Amino acid sequence: MERAAQGADSGGGSNSSSRSSSRATSAGSSPSCSLAGRGVSGRSAAAGLGGGGSRSSPGSVAASPCGGSGRRREPALEGVLSKYTNLLQGWQNRYFVLDFEAGILQYFVNEQSKHQKPRGALSLSGAIVSLSDEAPHMLVVYAANGEMYKLRAADAKEKQFWVTQLRACAKYHMETNSKMMTQVEGQQKNLVHAIESLPGSGPLTALDQDLLLLKATSAATLSCLGECLSLLQQSLHHAGQPSHRPGASESILGWHGPKSHSTEQLKNGTLGSLPSASASITWAILPNSTEDEQIFPPEPEPEPEPNSGPELVLSEDEKSDTEDQEETELGVMEDQRSVILHLISQLKLGMDLTKVVLPTFILEKRSLLEMYADFLAHPDLLLAVTAGATPQDRVIGFVEYYLTAFHEGRKGALAKKPYNPIIGETFHCSWEVPKDKVKARRTAPPAPVGHEHPMADDSSKNYKLRFVAEQVSHHPPISCFYCECKEKRLCVNTHVWTKSKFMGMSVGVSMIGEGVLRLLEHGEEYVFTLPSAYARSILTIPWVELGGKVSITCAKTGYSATVTFHTKPFYGGKVHRVTAEVKHNPTNTIVCKAHGEWNGTLEFTYNNGETKVIDTTTLPVYPKKIRPLEKQGPMESRNLWREVTQCLRLGDMEAATEQKRRLEEKQRAEERKRENLHAPWRPKYFIQEGDGWVYFNPLWKAH
Repeated sequence: MERAAQGADSGGGSNSSSRSSSRATSAGSSPSCSLAGRGVSGRSAAAGLGGGGSRSSPGSVAASPCGGSGRRREPALEGVLSKYTNLLQGWQNRYFVLDFEAGILQYFVNEQSKHQKPRGALSLSGAIVSLSDEAPHMLVVYAANGEMYKLRAADAKEKQFWVTQLRACAKYHMETNSKMMTQVEGQQKNLVHAIESLPGSGPLTALDQDLLLLKATSAATLSCLGECLSLLQQSLHHAGQPSHRPGASESILGWHGPKSHSTEQLKNGTLGSLPSASASITWAILPNSTEDEQIFPPEPEPEPEPNSGPELVLSEDEKSDTEDQEETELGVMEDQRSVILHLISQLKLGMDLTKVVLPTFILEKRSLLEMYADFLAHPDLLLAVTAGATPQDRVIGFVEYYLTAFHEGRKGALAKKPYNPIIGETFHCSWEVPKDKVKARRTAPPAPVGHEHPMADDSSKNYKLRFVAEQVSHHPPISCFYCECKEKRLCVNTHVWTKSKFMGMSVGVSMIGEGVLRLLEHGEEYVFTLPSAYARSILTIPWVELGGKVSITCAKTGYSATVTFHTKPFYGGKVHRVTAEVKHNPTNTIVCKAHGEWNGTLEFTYNNGETKVIDTTTLPVYPKKIRPLEKQGPMESRNLWREVTQCLRLGDMEAATEQKRRLEEKQRAEERKRENLHAPWRPKYFIQEGDGWVYFNPLWKAH
């Protein structure tokens, strides 16, 4: 990090010194109502701080009820600290005020402007306050909403005093929030009990739509509060361990919240007394962990279809994909809301949705297997990884590709649901990438290219990247995909198990499994994991976000990367934030940092001081090459789901539901037949090895 490159921002301010003068100010305070009484350091407010002296004044204080007939005022700590702004402006002196009672750290351009609107403010409830050796006397404040302040004090003594006060403030407000959470949980339980105690008939029943909405939203609110509390508790627990600072999205799926008191349990095959609107429900979420099972009259069970060996897919039959897969925005219709409310009101927070009967959804017009292929919409960046001159260049190149891969995999911000793949379903495609577009990673930003579709017709001038995906298991639902470029001696093998959980007004989908990128030319393997996905606001217009901490590691070179997808905090904060850090573990050196939005702009900072900005929305998108439907096999995704897709395009939800039901019922019938014959399913293209799955003829075995 640049040191003391002091410069005034647009608001002005001193840039001549990083010295700070802090003081505790109070009005009407007493020994019984002091910072020490709140568990803060008992250091006297009159003690000298940072050589700047201290004094007591009536300004910048917060009221605190502290006994007696009047309202006492809690001391507030204030003074000058240097704040790191950015690479260009570096460190700048700013006037900081810690309002202990409000739990807010504010800063101003200078002391004279402290009665104006602050330039910035951080809530300290659950914040992490850490020491840092990036610069002398430096501390870092990580707020629970993902914001961060890098600060420098005048000397070690003053730095420690600020750290002590800030940590005490964060702890005090965390404990207050815990008590409030306990009270809220009890009130929500009483509310649920009161609703479920209503009679089953009459003017007001337990199934009244407004009461169901109240029950569902109160459970969702409690879930959100519980998630926030869990994250804040983690923050305080790890406050002294900056290397293990929790991400904003960790453990969200693990918080189960209070137990539901609903006496009506969901059973496989019944949803109670649901209205007929379930046939055309328009609630859209992310892929569920299993097919959305429905109860229909049984059909004759067919003989299980034999699963032959791998098929030869002729690349000369593939054509550039021109199919329009844009998704339109759809909300929840009023006559279907009661179906959703009835379902949500019976789910327990943290419940695994594997066996839960769900209504019919509005679907995204592609299979989950094809969605994985769309993560490779920028194949030039993937192929460029192996062109890196050094291990450091290659790991950074892969991190840059990884961070840009997700935005094109999501067709818009809405949480539409891809088709759940049928066991044995496959998807094949390829990309033609001009050789002159595949270049080694450079720290200088590339020239703007716009969002055009690069054309690549002359095969002699192109690299070919081939892709195959297969659904290898139904319970649990496991998808595998493999891609390779023989010319670049590069391949990726991945297996993913999707597992869904109910989270109140959201559905969380964990992507369990891992992928391995192999660079055969360098003998390197990069093992990576995938983030969780969340469908939010499922009662209105659902939207999707990614969350969780993922890792990328290369055992041979000793490089690793940690990527954190930050979910939006309950209050404030930004959406779709992502941060990353690339580290050389043998030397404990951070070689690259990145931050931004995974579906927007990403900024990379390298250890040589250079930076690069990538706008994911302007990266060139390479269209898939795929065979026409008439040349696809019966179990290939687009051919398998062609009738469902056609009905969705026509807006015929009832027909789409029926076609989808037939496919899934056929799958269940064949599964029952295999069980009776004790004939396990054998995938075409992937072989199980331990806990993972591997392509049957991978590049590393063929060469």
